[in-house]
Amino acid sequence: MGEPLRLEVIVASTRPGRFAPVVADWFLREAREDPHFEVGVIDLAETPLPADLSETPEVTAYRERIAAADAFVAVTSEYNHGYPAPLKTALDSAKREWRAKPIGFVSYGGLSGGLRAVEQLRQVVAEIHMVSVRETVSFHEAKRKFDRAGQTQDGAAIDAAARLLHQLAWWARTLKAARLSDPYPG
Repeated sequence: MGEPLRLEVIVASTRPGRFAPVVADWFLREAREDPHFEVGVIDLAETPLPADLSETPEVTAYRERIAAADAFVAVTSEYNHGYPAPLKTALDSAKREWRAKPIGFVSYGGLSGGLRAVEQLRQVVAEIHMVSVRETVSFHEAKRKFDRAGQTQDGAAIDAAARLLHQLAWWARTLKAARLSDPYPG
């Protein structure tokens, strides 16, 4: 299997009283059990990225972290049929650092489970030269899917998380080898 791949999990919601930590913590437990990955967390509520995309020391440190990663998962809610604005700022705050790297999505929300946000994100990540993995974890009516300890019995989500991580490891390993042997053009 070799050296673990660096996976950064981006927690997108920054709203007060957000449900994001419940979903993110559950997914982080799943990801940390996967021996393919060394897992980090970029919580956008704790990552000061200026909305005007200006250059700051925090942005430089953020870009370095993105550059060092092999793969990403965005844990995103859905607001008004879209994804949170801080996630767009996070994607726009780096450029070449994203290229030829895979990203997966864990979404949550009401009836759509955040899937409308994910479909929009797939367009955005394609534009910044990322590879969106096919499998998505989605929690419909998310607050009903978790117990007080932050656990879920949602078999579809548990199964989807395992498949997402498997696909993400394959893409991360394949794209990392490709970047090393033939740097991505662009």
